[in-house]
Amino acid sequence: SPPPHHDIYSIEDLSQLIFDLKNANHDARINVKLVSKTGIGTIAAGVAKGFADVILVSGYEGGTGAAARSSIRHTGVPWEIGLAETHQTLLLNGLRNQVVVETDGKLMTGKDVLVAAMLGAEEYGFATAPLVTLGCVMMRVCHMDTCPVGVATQNPELRKKFGGSADYVVNFFNFIVAEMRETMAELGFRSLEEIIGHKEYLETHERKESHWKAKHLDFSNMLYTDEFYQKQVQFCTKEQDHKIDQTLDMRELKAVVAPAIERGEKVTGRFAIRNIDRAVGTITGSYISKKYGAAGLPEDTIDLTFAGAAGQSFGAFAPKGMTLRVEGDANDYFGKGLSGGKLIVSPDAQTPIVAHDSAIVGNVTLYGATGGESYIHGKAGARFAVRNSGADVVVEGIGDNGCEYMTGGTVVVLGET
Repeated sequence: SPPPHHDIYSIEDLSQLIFDLKNANHDARINVKLVSKTGIGTIAAGVAKGFADVILVSGYEGGTGAAARSSIRHTGVPWEIGLAETHQTLLLNGLRNQVVVETDGKLMTGKDVLVAAMLGAEEYGFATAPLVTLGCVMMRVCHMDTCPVGVATQNPELRKKFGGSADYVVNFFNFIVAEMRETMAELGFRSLEEIIGHKEYLETHERKESHWKAKHLDFSNMLYTDEFYQKQVQFCTKEQDHKIDQTLDMRELKAVVAPAIERGEKVTGRFAIRNIDRAVGTITGSYISKKYGAAGLPEDTIDLTFAGAAGQSFGAFAPKGMTLRVEGDANDYFGKGLSGGKLIVSPDAQTPIVAHDSAIVGNVTLYGATGGESYIHGKAGARFAVRNSGADVVVEGIGDNGCEYMTGGTVVVLGET
């Protein structure tokens, strides 16, 4: 349950997270890791529709040297099974050409890479093998700072024992590529793209009819192909459309905040907002962070007011120097990852409600906040300020599981919870 994934309960939640991250950094590729298992194809199709840039199918082998041996060897299924299903399902749904498919899980040889390519992958993750080339002996004590070969440690005495070199890793991959080129030449291919998805060049071992268990295994469906499959594009040929240009930040805020971003001038503005306007302020915050770093801008340099119902992730990751106000209400993930900014939400003056008794923001408010302030004139939903580590907040009431895993910051709740 790492922080970015703690409240992912549906494809819609995942899609929102992808959108938030893309707003926070236009240039980043959003990679969603799926553990190889039966049924992974349906999940992968949903992830592709959620606009992930890359889907990683991770097999049961490999893993860090800190993992227990039983976890390494007896968890999940091989990447071949999950990859084949993922590729087939994406092709059936017309999604294969809009998402990159990657696989990993103890790839060791050029043949492993070619098999992965024929099953549908176009990117390949190596970890264990290159680590061993650097001197790792898989002692499985990475988390104890006692690595005997100086790989996984910050102890200067242990680091003296490190004998690895980047050249070793380069040499290892030269061998991998050489083996791939030799095999591809035998098959008559000049590029890797020519073999991606071409499962007709693979065959399964004959079943061991004498073995009580192996005789029931049939992997023919993994290699199924027909004319329909062969006519489809087998790899990613276009980028996902994250609709960044349609966001409120790009439509209206960018021009208003330009003097603040470029010259540090104070700017104010007032805008109408609807619940379809998601992650408002996140792109603006990314411009501040790219130019000024963690220091941000002086307090209230950018002071914007929004009237209406804010969509999900309003003010997500807002850095220092931003003050965002909502006159109305806000949806889930309000203030997610707040990083020094100031968020204020209060009912519209014409709304006939008692703020102290009414919900004004949704669930998972201020999730993972690291700094800044928020003042909420009304109640919040469930999982309020989960994993907050630095933000100071005042709110009228919260729902279940509020303030879980908090390691810093202050939350003042003025009403019943």
